[in-house]
Amino acid sequence: MGRWRPPQPKKSPYITAAGYTVLEQELKGLWTRRADVTRALSAAAAEGDRSENAEYIYRKRELAGIDRRIRYLQKRLPDLTVVSGPPTDPQRIFFGAYITLEDEAGAEHHYRIVGPDEFDPQQGWISMDSPMARAVMKKGVDDEVQVETPQGTRHYFIVAIRYAT
Repeated sequence: MGRWRPPQPKKSPYITAAGYTVLEQELKGLWTRRADVTRALSAAAAEGDRSENAEYIYRKRELAGIDRRIRYLQKRLPDLTVVSGPPTDPQRIFFGAYITLEDEAGAEHHYRIVGPDEFDPQQGWISMDSPMARAVMKKGVDDEVQVETPQGTRHYFIVAIRYAT
């Protein structure tokens, strides 16, 4: 059996202004880190036998990882669309919305809908490509939404919607 895998679905091209700045800073930081790793790789290569040189092998792998991330960011950044303002209908859920959902047990959950390049579960930021975000898009306060999860169908009520100023 081969190693072929079907291509990943295309990610949404939207990102917040702050998220775009973070990615740009990451790219600049990767270039400076790459220069340091290249210097360390040259020094390790000068030590002699490369087949048994752990430092050389480690630096080659580190450099490959950095180069992979640089290539990804160089291809991704020009394709991104920065969304900086609220939508025309702030009573509905769109990109960048902070939402509060109430589940069947009455517990509240707080999320922010962001682009796939900046989601962070620790902060409650979910990708607009996630099942939860797709279920709540274009809904308003007091609407009920169904979300298909691996544990089964979950029901939520939209309690609040707001956008950053």
